[in-house]
Amino acid sequence: MPSPQPQVEEAFATYQTTHQFYHEVRSRSEFQRYCEWYYTTAEQNRQELKRMRGELNIFQWFRRR
Repeated sequence: MPSPQPQVEEAFATYQTTHQFYHEVRSRSEFQRYCEWYYTTAEQNRQELKRMRGELNIFQWFRRR
C-alpha cells in the first residue's frame, strides 16, 4: 500500500536536508584540514628560508670573476 503523498514529500525533504547538512560539515572539515596544512607548510618554508639565508653561499665563489 503506497504512502500518502505528504508523508513521502516530508520524508524526502528530511533526507535532502540531512544530506546537505552532512555535505556541508564534510566540506568545512576538509577546508579546515587544508588551512591547517597550508599554515603548517608555510611556517616550515619560512623557517627553512631563514636557515638558508644564514648559511654560507658557496655559489657566489664560483660566480665571481
